[in-house]
Amino acid sequence: MTQPISVQPVVMAGGSGTRLWPLSRAAFPKQFLVLTADNLSLFQQAAQRLVAVAGAGFEVAPPITVGNEEHRFMVLDQLRECGIEPGALLLEPMGRNTAPAMTLAALAALDSLNGGTDPVLVVTPADHVIPDQAAFNAALRRAIAEAATGTLVVLGVRPTQPETGYGYILGQGEAEAPGGTPQRVLQFVEKPDLATAERYLADGRYLWNSGMFVVRASVWMAALDNFRPDIAAATRAAWAARKTDQGFVRPGNAEFAAVPAESVDYAVMERCPGSAFPIRMVPLDAGWDDLGAWDAVWQVAAKDGAGNAQLGDAIVQDSRDTLVHATSRLVSVVGMDNVIVIETPDAVLVADRARSQDVKKIVATLEAQGREEKNLHRKVHRPWGWYDGIDHGPRHQVKRIMVKPGASLSLQMHHHRAEHWIVVRGTAEVTNGDQILTLTENQSTYIPLGQKHRLANRGTEPLEIIEVQSGGYLGEDDIVRFEDTYGRT
Repeated sequence: MTQPISVQPVVMAGGSGTRLWPLSRAAFPKQFLVLTADNLSLFQQAAQRLVAVAGAGFEVAPPITVGNEEHRFMVLDQLRECGIEPGALLLEPMGRNTAPAMTLAALAALDSLNGGTDPVLVVTPADHVIPDQAAFNAALRRAIAEAATGTLVVLGVRPTQPETGYGYILGQGEAEAPGGTPQRVLQFVEKPDLATAERYLADGRYLWNSGMFVVRASVWMAALDNFRPDIAAATRAAWAARKTDQGFVRPGNAEFAAVPAESVDYAVMERCPGSAFPIRMVPLDAGWDDLGAWDAVWQVAAKDGAGNAQLGDAIVQDSRDTLVHATSRLVSVVGMDNVIVIETPDAVLVADRARSQDVKKIVATLEAQGREEKNLHRKVHRPWGWYDGIDHGPRHQVKRIMVKPGASLSLQMHHHRAEHWIVVRGTAEVTNGDQILTLTENQSTYIPLGQKHRLANRGTEPLEIIEVQSGGYLGEDDIVRFEDTYGRT
């Protein structure tokens, strides 16, 4: 019996998605958003796609996720929500582009603690939409079989238009049908101008670079050692200095800071054609889109007869080819063509659909002004649940807080504010100084300034409270933690 090919899915989940503001923000970027009708986030879709390749001849491990510290519990929650067992969660201390991130995954896959195997890595960004799972499976299985022989493989997407926002790959011969024989890659080319993109489309041999790579872990490391030994050595040093707790793997902070930042393409893939490292391309025709801007979201969304796409509580009249995304209230649009309207509780975007790439300029302005709308939504997710800032003034702030079953906030105190807690759903265990109280619906407690306190949910249902803060300073940095389940002390 033929030994099955060992496959290690790797999901790159560290991006920020600034062109999908105000829905995508630094603390809750686009890969964790639900932007399509199947009610799954883009990250969940990516993980499910890779796991679904399992079958005869393929032994698929739980996915490795490469992300950052702030999103670690979001990754675990979203994997569990869709029934996927999480593999290692590798937390980058800071962004160093995709080549070091992929190298961390390769080192994790080769580590003796994981059985010392040399699996085929299937590496994908976390923010793509690929609606045709059957076509994706066919192409990916062919890519895995090719990579198992020692070849580096990239999935190339057949272009449907002269796109200037993607890099292209020149393959040997005409672009074949999905799942066809892997083509030898002749050249990677940069994002072209419109005239060049039109020529690529007419030529037929140029495919879009999807950013999805398939390669044995050892082959990736050998290629990196050959082309960029500085990245390989520095990432190995960071991996050797790693620490692991609660399933999270943290490379050495100082060591990772010394890793040169570079993309997978520039570090290795573009250098392979004509070298000792064979590289091939498998054509993919499965409806792929990277949802890089709001116009792309409109492109893949379900539309009415006038080309309008609506998500949430929206009414659209006498409009054409318009996207309306309502998050927290009714949004009405009249007489608008080719427009994007995105509503969130604390920010609204209205833009010409053709200018959706320029949303990143709004984000840059917010950053220059030091505004929190760049980073945080009004509703902020935490490892224990979430809070929603529903009102605030010079000396008060009101939050709605949800604590997940079995979760608790840190044991903490504040120097500048007192708090009132009112339970509106569930049962709360409250540590208030030397007292431990059990509060149920409609019961409350007062926590004086400077008092140690903790909120916990020992039940099996979500706990919700209303918190009223009062004091001279109400910032989130006025928290002194003494004990914390999530390592934030």
